[in-house]
Amino acid sequence: MNAFDAIIGRKSIRKFEKKPVDDKLIGVILHMATHAPSAGNVQDWRFVVVKDEEQKKRLSNAALEQEQIVEAPVDIVVCSDLKSIGLKYGRRGEELYSIQDTAAAVENILLSLHALGLGACWVGSFDEEKARFILGLPEHVRPLAIVPIGYPAEQPQKPDRILFDNLTWVDKWGEKYEISYMIQPGVKRELKPIGNIIEEKVKKMKKGKAVTFEEFLRMLAE
Repeated sequence: MNAFDAIIGRKSIRKFEKKPVDDKLIGVILHMATHAPSAGNVQDWRFVVVKDEEQKKRLSNAALEQEQIVEAPVDIVVCSDLKSIGLKYGRRGEELYSIQDTAAAVENILLSLHALGLGACWVGSFDEEKARFILGLPEHVRPLAIVPIGYPAEQPQKPDRILFDNLTWVDKWGEKYEISYMIQPGVKRELKPIGNIIEEKVKKMKKGKAVTFEEFLRMLAE
């Protein structure tokens, strides 16, 4: 699976098969998480892998009784070590960079899971203090996300996405950033939003085939 497949094909999964997830797969996922960018390469992310049924129930209770946390064979709680990021960047590191760093790690987790045939969802709605107590986290470690992981027992429809053309400005706010793309130049002039074209081309790619950027540009021009 190439990066385009992983990004476009990923969906939030909240129902899981009663099937364990091999520790080796968890190892691969966590390894990929640590390849995310972080402020000053501090790598302040910390991970707690939760498998115990009682612990999962407690975490679910701390997260408004979200059932996927209990149903998933594994939950990964992604935390930030505020002491390490604060030491280099002070208050901004603790309040902003810690969130950015762990968010990047979570996205790597989600994409890696999808590439491995697993499913997950990003849970951010939970009581941090309850989660900290349940997991025995020290005061300087802040839990920022819970990621329930397992083999999908559902195939939900992916929600529609707003085209970036409607969300992006160039040089300053209010100057819309528009990219048009001509299909089959010289044959038929057909302008489409580039986001739509990209999704169409990704669907036609061979699964598992690596694609260079130059190859991808050629595909767009076909």
